Amino acid sequence: MKRFFLFFSSVLVFLVGCDGPVSSGTNDNISISIPDSQGEDALDGRLLLMLAKDNDVEPRFQISGGLKTQLIYGMNVNQMKPGQATVFDADALGFPIAHLSEIPPGEYWVQALLHVYETFNLATGHTVKLPMDNGEGQQWNRSPGNLYSTPQKITVTDNGIGSLELLLDQKIPPIEEPEDTKWIKHIKIKSEKLSEFWGRDMYLGAHVLLPKGFEEHPEAKYPLMIFHGHFPDDFGGFRTTPPDPNLEPVYSARFNVEGYNIIQQQEAYDFYKRWNDPDFPRFLIIEIQHPTPYYDDSYAVNSASQGPYGDAITYELIPHIEKEFRGLGEGWSRFLYGGSTGGWEALAVQVKYPEEYNGCFAACPDPIDFRAYCLTDIYEDENAYFYESDFKELEVPAHRDYLGQIQSTVKENNHLELVLGDKSRSGQQWDIWEATYSPQGEDGYPQRLWDKMSGEIDHSVAEYWKENYDLRYILERDWDKVGEKLKGKIHIYCGDMDNYYLNNAVYLMEDFLESTTDPYYDGEVKYGDRAEHCWNGDPEEPNHISRLRYNSMYVPKIMKRIAETAPEGADLKSWRYR
Repeated sequence: MKRFFLFFSSVLVFLVGCDGPVSSGTNDNISISIPDSQGEDALDGRLLLMLAKDNDVEPRFQISGGLKTQLIYGMNVNQMKPGQATVFDADALGFPIAHLSEIPPGEYWVQALLHVYETFNLATGHTVKLPMDNGEGQQWNRSPGNLYSTPQKITVTDNGIGSLELLLDQKIPPIEEPEDTKWIKHIKIKSEKLSEFWGRDMYLGAHVLLPKGFEEHPEAKYPLMIFHGHFPDDFGGFRTTPPDPNLEPVYSARFNVEGYNIIQQQEAYDFYKRWNDPDFPRFLIIEIQHPTPYYDDSYAVNSASQGPYGDAITYELIPHIEKEFRGLGEGWSRFLYGGSTGGWEALAVQVKYPEEYNGCFAACPDPIDFRAYCLTDIYEDENAYFYESDFKELEVPAHRDYLGQIQSTVKENNHLELVLGDKSRSGQQWDIWEATYSPQGEDGYPQRLWDKMSGEIDHSVAEYWKENYDLRYILERDWDKVGEKLKGKIHIYCGDMDNYYLNNAVYLMEDFLESTTDPYYDGEVKYGDRAEHCWNGDPEEPNHISRLRYNSMYVPKIMKRIAETAPEGADLKSWRYR
């Protein structure tokens, strides 16, 4: 879970997703065009306009979920041609001020960006337009190929913005691929399963950390640890040299820690030293890349609108890695772990493929029981944005700190997503949950769980979610079939003050797991006292330290699990060299 945003309510529902400029009847308008130098092709996409109070960093990098966020407005464009102006007028829909005509007088820096869409002819027979990931992990403000304008300063008066012309004369360049090192290798494979679904070549990738002695011990085969999470640009948390002595310390507002960048480098170096310790077990660790046109990460399961990512990862990518890097290649030797999105994935993959993996360690997982979809019960509640009341209007929170202070609401998050992209195309959190869990609509896009403007829940979609992706419900429904296969494999950790209220679903999952008797689940569920997102099970160290130790903190439990469950005749020696 990440990238939550604030947004001010708007009643102009019909404006979101319109395919051209709209008229407000005012003289305020902003004209945006593509110069001929950017090529001859007409482009589809989401045209975004941003205004910021300063230009310390470009406005496109100042849109966030916090109180310091700046202004953004959006609309769809079809076949935007070089040299042809598109007008953003005063009624364009935006966040957190609903319309350009309502912006207070003052000086602003303004910038435009075109988030380019491509056309996909799906195996389902639908044709959809979506933003292709271009190696950045589905980030609209830095996706290669997107066009943007140079920020310029303007003055908004009591009479409004007036007329303004912006030229999309800049293009975000391609991202350089990381280079292989002695320790870290990078692979990318074409997925036949995903390519068939999407109607074009689609790829999966991974960053592979090799164990000490990999080259010197060609006879060894290794267990595989799969670290799930958001799109990794390289293998993280591994550094072969001490912290840079010239590094300027950077303050972490999230953790209230000075010099957190130095701490991160030190932890990465400490892990390198542990990795080389004579008594440390030898195994492979991978961080996988599986972005989709909807997000930086597919959620690692099969879905109606994204295709068979679960099967592609489990039956194409994992076997390829094990063959290439001498993995043991059997379910008893594979383990899953991760936090947040990665926590949900670790648990979901274990549940969906119970015999292909031998244990999951799920930290602060995204909602694993949709009766606590953060603070919404999607089965019983009528509206996701407001608590039920005859006379009060109280919004449902989306984000808090460890003291309970609220920073954003569910309505605000979802309204900003509409500005960034309609039809679940924002690339943000609530939209990817829909893209993963929802049935495919008649137009080829995911069906909405709730009306994006009003928050009214569609309970028929909720029932689809329940039967296919509500992990607690699925386990309870199918325990007589999968219980024995999952015994001892489920480990869940969460702070009891998780910023996104994810602990509520963990409580409900624990209630079920602890009531299982045939067989007893024989795993663990633990909570961190006053711990925020993303507490991962370490009661001794603060969250800002333990989150940097994923790759080693579960190793003792994994080794114990291997010793207890490996089948007779399994290779338990070749990879235990010193």
